[in-house]
Formats: sequence, C-alpha cells, structure tokens
Amino acid sequence: MARRDPTVPTQPQSPAQLLVFAEPLQRDGLLVWLAAGDGAWKPVTAPEQLEGAPQLVIWSLSAQPEPAALAAELQQLQERWQPAPVLLLLPQAHRYPTSVLLQLPLQGLLDQPDAAGLRLAVSTLLGGGRVVELGAAATAERGQDAVAALGLGQWLLISGLQQIDAETRVCRRLLDPPPEAWLAELLLLGRLRELAAARQLLLWLWGPLGLAWSGSTDGREQPPPPAARGVTITLRQRSADGLWQALRERLNQSATAPALPDHGQLLALDGLHPDRRRDLLLALLEQFEQLRQRLQHDGVGGETLLQRWQDLQPELRRQALRHMAGSYVQLPWQGDLRPVAAILMASSELTLLDGDLPDPVPMLGTLIQARPLLVEGRLLAPDEPQALLYLELLLSNWLVRSAELISAEVLAACADWPELRRYLLRPELLATRNLERLRNQLNARQRWSSWFERPIQVYESRRPLYRLEHGAIQTVDLLEPRDQELRQLGWLQQAVTLALESRDALAPQLRSLVRGLGNLLVMLLTQVVGRAIGLIGRGILQGMGRSVGRS
Repeated sequence: MARRDPTVPTQPQSPAQLLVFAEPLQRDGLLVWLAAGDGAWKPVTAPEQLEGAPQLVIWSLSAQPEPAALAAELQQLQERWQPAPVLLLLPQAHRYPTSVLLQLPLQGLLDQPDAAGLRLAVSTLLGGGRVVELGAAATAERGQDAVAALGLGQWLLISGLQQIDAETRVCRRLLDPPPEAWLAELLLLGRLRELAAARQLLLWLWGPLGLAWSGSTDGREQPPPPAARGVTITLRQRSADGLWQALRERLNQSATAPALPDHGQLLALDGLHPDRRRDLLLALLEQFEQLRQRLQHDGVGGETLLQRWQDLQPELRRQALRHMAGSYVQLPWQGDLRPVAAILMASSELTLLDGDLPDPVPMLGTLIQARPLLVEGRLLAPDEPQALLYLELLLSNWLVRSAELISAEVLAACADWPELRRYLLRPELLATRNLERLRNQLNARQRWSSWFERPIQVYESRRPLYRLEHGAIQTVDLLEPRDQELRQLGWLQQAVTLALESRDALAPQLRSLVRGLGNLLVMLLTQVVGRAIGLIGRGILQGMGRSVGRS
C-alpha cells in the first residue's frame, strides 16, 4: 500500500451544510448557536446558498399546524432533500401529544432546545444517529387526554385516591417528629389505618382486579407517584450495537436510582436493601450484555435462539446473584465465617421459568440482528422511537421479573441465616416477625396470582409488564393473544375462566330479566295499585261530601 507523501498538503474537509428554515428572529438566534461549532458546520438559510446537497435540514416550527398537515410537510422535506436527515424544533407550549410526535417521519426532534443541546443533536444526526427530546408538557397532555376519557367509576377512584394520599401525607408530616402528647400520636396512627382501609375499599369497589392487594398496611410510607417526565432518546448508531448502547444508558439511569416497587406489587424485591437492589439490577443488566454478545457470536435464531436463551437463564441469574452478594464477602454463621455468594448460589433454586414473560425472540432478534419490530400492529424499524421505547419496556420487564425471582430466594436464605439480614435486607426486616410476615404475604400473593389473577389475565389476553423508571416500578398491560397458555391452565384456573365466560354469557339475559321485572313493577305500581288507591280516595271524598250535605 502506497504511503502518502507528507510534503503534499492534504485537502481540508469542507464543512457540513445545514439548511435552516425558521422565522427571521428565530433564525438569527439559531445561526448564533450553530456558529459555535468550530467551523465544522456551514448553516445556510435559503436553498440558493447551497453548494450541492445539504447534510442536515433544520426546521424551527413557529406556527402549530394540524398533526396531519405537519406530517405531510415533513414528508415533503424528506423527499425533497433526501438523504439528508430532518431536525424539527418545537416551540414553547405546543399542543402536540407525545404519541403523535413519536410517529412523525423525521430523525431529530427537540422540544425547546438550548444551545448545547442543539449542537449535540446536530453532531449526533450528522454521525448517522437519532435524537428525540420531549419535555414533560407533551407527556402530561397525553395523560390529561386519557383522564378526560375516564368513566364515572374510574373518576371516583382516581379522585378518591388523590384525596386519601393527600391526607396521608399530612398525617405523616404531623408524625415527623412525633407529637409530645401520646394521645395525639395514637389518633394520627389510627387515622392512617383508616385511610389505608378506605384505600383498600376504593380499590375493591372500582379498581381493576389485583389492585385490592396493592395497599400496604405495614405502616411504611408509600412512594409518591412519579412526576410527569418527557422522552429523551439519543441513538448514535442505528445498528444492533447502537440500539443496545442507547437502551443500556437509559436503563442504567433508571436502575442507579433506588427503584421502589409501585404499591407493593413486588414484595420480594421490596425486601432488599436499596443498595443491594441497585446492585442486583445493574448486575442483571451486565449479564444480559454478555449473553447478548454470546448469542450474537453464535449466530443462532428462531427456535434455537429461544432454547439457547432458556438454557442460559439459570447461569445468568447465578452470576447476577454472585455479583450482588459479593464474591469475597464472608459473614459469621454458627461460629464460622462462610462465603455469602457460594452459600446463596448453592441454596437457591434459579432454574424456574417465568410463564408471564413474553416471547423473548422478537426482543433478542432486534438487539442481536437489528430486525424490525411489531409494535401495536405496525412493523417498525428498530431505530424508530416507538420501537426503542417498546424494546425498553420488554427489557425492563425481564430485568424486574428476574430480580424478583432472585430476591425471593434471598429472602428464603435470610430466614435461615440471621446475620445475612443486616447485609442484604432493609432495616425493617431485621426482626424475625417482620421478615416472616413479608414471606407470608409473598406466598399469599403468589397463590392469589396463580389461582385467580393469571387465569383472568390469560383469558382477557392481557400480559402485565413492569416498566423500570426513576424511583418507581410501574405496571403496563400488553394486549396479545394467549390462547396456547389458556389451554395449558389447570383445572382450578380453568374454573375461573369458565366462571368469567358464564358471567359474560348470562349477563345480557340477567339484565333483560331485571329490566323486565322493573317494568312490570312500575306497571303494577302505576296502573294497578295507583288506580286502586285513586278509586279508594275518590270514594272516601264522595262519602265525606254526602255526610257534610246531610248535616
């Protein structure tokens, strides 16, 4: 290979051309921001100033057209300046919901950007990536639209829960620090128990099935609902490795914050110390990356990929447990120092398969080979924002469910090893009574879910998924066919689905019967009893008139 002559000067690389569409005042501000790009960019404001094709098209939206018109304009920009990516800058207080913005045909989307964010987005798009940054306003607007469509029962449920939570926070503020008068403290604690019972009653009356178990009666403070947050996606490469890097950065941020289970749905994970909980989630994420690289190197797919995934799950959980417990940590047990990780791995049963996990093949196929993903009936490219958010949901669901399974084994080991509780569990579970109460609640929860909740979810084609976010773990229902799982249910679970089917079949006839009985009762009261009472009253009045006439 011939070497370049160092005496011959190299041609300087021409700056990337940025075509900017904006109002005059906004355009001047954008040009000032883009001018700080160290000469690597050349922003132009008119197509006549271009020298060839632009490398990036920036459109600062001033007016707010209808979503269909906005999508059509963006499509025309894509076709006119193809293959240059398009970056859309949203104005302040726009009225577009997040679901509409994520479906727009563009590569970059910024909500009220600053100078640094704009320059970073331009660099990412010129490198072939994607950038989506939406503030909390769009997300909150979508939530308001959903609340506006609620029925009377759901509105009563939400408003009642909000009032109960507000009064609960007031009582807890009065208890921190506790009042000097013991009678006032007893009254406040009694009021907290009343509010917890009222919450359970509301969930039992109008809440969906399973939320009646969600109230916590152990006196611990429930985590506040997460505030409305926007969507921030930075995809530097559109390959499978780029997808994984973007997902790992997002999940690392979510797992680093102490993730609290939402409303007691995950009892075993709730029992771990916040530091151990964070270590477990990060260890599972690290083990998933190694597993992905291993499957990517093997090049398997289809049924072989599914079987390979299931075979490697026990080893993945064991390594995550080892990392969480510490490979060199030793604690006293019966007078001797014992290695914590080795004993936990030997006493834990980590080969069980989670039947509530969705099919992992679509997720693995996208993360390994960058295959398209089916999201809400639409086949999307893996670099689309909706596909990336769906991948994050699937991955966080696997992450949380695997952590819950490992946490259950840790609780069982801590029951036999008291010195282990101080290291792995939260301080409230140092007492044997509290630990056994949590284990009993966990067992009851598993039986109730296996016997009643899961058959109903399978029959209704709902699959609960756990979404890992900052400070909370939320539950999202995914609608998908589960007919094969329905045929595999036991006799008790089949009886539950048969009861639901009978209720659906008999409900119209019962409503018609009740409506007919009501109409019959109304006719009897108005036509028969009412007329009879009227005739009797008329006779009495006539008799009283004759008596008055004689007198």
